[in-house]
Amino acid sequence: MNWLKSLGLWILALLITIGSAIYQRKTGPTYPIENNIEFAGTEIDYKLLRSHGGEGDMPVELVISDTTITSKLYFRRYKSLDDWTSRPMMRDDSLVHSSIPHQPPAGKVEYYIELKNDDISITIPQSETAITRFKGDVPAAVLIPHILFIFTAMLVSTRTGLEALFSHENLTLYTAWTLVFLFIGGMIMGPLVQKYAFDAYWTGFPFGTDLTDNKTLIALIAWIIAYFMLRKRPKAKGWALFAAITTLVIFMIPHSMMGSELDYTKLETQTQSMQQSAN
Repeated sequence: MNWLKSLGLWILALLITIGSAIYQRKTGPTYPIENNIEFAGTEIDYKLLRSHGGEGDMPVELVISDTTITSKLYFRRYKSLDDWTSRPMMRDDSLVHSSIPHQPPAGKVEYYIELKNDDISITIPQSETAITRFKGDVPAAVLIPHILFIFTAMLVSTRTGLEALFSHENLTLYTAWTLVFLFIGGMIMGPLVQKYAFDAYWTGFPFGTDLTDNKTLIALIAWIIAYFMLRKRPKAKGWALFAAITTLVIFMIPHSMMGSELDYTKLETQTQSMQQSAN
């Protein structure tokens, strides 16, 4: 019966991990804005990207079957002194498309689309602008192991918390596994992903406010404490439970919140100062 109980706890841990990962991803600031509106008698589905990796401009596309509807893309660098730039969107049959100019890693652009039909107009999104962040291309050989190790760390962390609640046989072992997977995924592979994407290995404490880096650091500290407390007192299950709950809570924070971001206003001020000094 012990193996059935263990299997049940692993299945429960897997379901909790998958659910929290989906929630974290979908509520993050880089998840596309997807919705639909009705305009001029036409139903329009849209998906606005909020992240773009690699070289080249970021595509902006809509499917609009009604050829009487015209569209224009408006954009400007986020946190800049720029005025809005507008571009008429091109049409290929029902596909309406344009693009946003490529930005350096961590550069952001806010944008929206204006639709017109005769004297009627509407914007997408309707209540706010979409903000997209550019990043460098992360090789699959780096990104995939990072994702696998972090997901496994979350899974084993949750399983360790359930072990603390319902059994104590493998508590120290599961705690050690969690620590290993979290360290490799978050402190080795994570900085490599950051370097490729934003040209910085670490943007959390004490160098920045990146929540992805900071929450990984907090989780790691919690599991280090739990591991050494369990080594001293193998029945001190409260520490493992605390670390598991801490990890679950902080990893529920939307992905990429307060992530790397260029402040163009500061760059422009620095450029102006350098030009004035040169003159």
